[in-house]
Amino acid sequence: MKIQSIGGHDYKLPDVQSTFEREMYVHLIQWKWVHVSKDAGHNKHKGRMIPYDAILPDDCKREEKIPHLHPSVWGHLVAHRSRNPFRIHPHFYHMASSQAANINLFLPILHSSAASTILCAIKNDFKELATDQLDHGYCLEYWGRNFEKVPSGKGLLGDKSARAGTDADIAIAYRNHQDELCLWLIEHKLVEQEFTACGGFKSKGRTNSHNCTRSFSQMLTDPSACYYHDKCQYRYWNITKANEAFFVNHAKHPQCPFQGGMNQLWRNQLLALATEQQGNFYKHAHFSVVRHPENKALETSLVAYQDLIANNSKFSTFTSAAVIQASEQHADSGLREWISWYKELYYL
Repeated sequence: MKIQSIGGHDYKLPDVQSTFEREMYVHLIQWKWVHVSKDAGHNKHKGRMIPYDAILPDDCKREEKIPHLHPSVWGHLVAHRSRNPFRIHPHFYHMASSQAANINLFLPILHSSAASTILCAIKNDFKELATDQLDHGYCLEYWGRNFEKVPSGKGLLGDKSARAGTDADIAIAYRNHQDELCLWLIEHKLVEQEFTACGGFKSKGRTNSHNCTRSFSQMLTDPSACYYHDKCQYRYWNITKANEAFFVNHAKHPQCPFQGGMNQLWRNQLLALATEQQGNFYKHAHFSVVRHPENKALETSLVAYQDLIANNSKFSTFTSAAVIQASEQHADSGLREWISWYKELYYL
């Protein structure tokens, strides 16, 4: 933590931040000071409780208060979690939480009468929200078996546990213009400078046989070189091999392309591909990334990934500003209030 003086005020901020991240943190802190409290929250680091202005006061987490969520979603969120008891992220009570921002962006729309009209402006094959699927047509932190009374198994990718695994921030069920049932997986990023990188690449359990310098083709031939495949028995490379043509430009990468920021994109895409190829429910499954329009730090990984897959239409990106603009075209009084609130909170 570092105290920085900005515009005549002192802020308890992380030591290293991009220009955009710092500007957004300062804005979110100012919003918190006006609408919630000037009390700092704390993050435990090496046994010490470190104060940060961007974290909500400690009593919010202790008492499960959610002042950084729009009031219109509170009841929907409680009801959704009773059916889908997903894991709240460790940093959910941070003003810059992408999990909270994702809920704030999509739930007001999904529970509005204009949901289909708004979402079809973002996704051109979208005809109508399939409210008869999932929970009113959506699922937060989707991994494929969310609504089982006692979720079992390790999911389609074989990597799901109580504390880890691949899931999409939100899944939206819809029908396309051919009335086919489809699934749209979305990953939301607010201030993050990169997507989640490969944990196996740095695992202490690696041995000399695990070799990330091997090319994509070599990995497909002998996936035991991947720690995740060999030791964890995740199905990443099995699904990739079954969809080799999807990653058409892999020859451009002299070693495994999924060590860095493309790792999270790859895993979410695999979840979409595996969902679609079950063949008995969703006819098509697509994956998208939505980000704040000023977050340019993600561009490198996004451009590299789009090149890897030759801009395949099963992957797309858009911004939160585009969602708000589409909402403004079809907003009733309730949505107009939410739009104003959202734009103020997230600096749009």
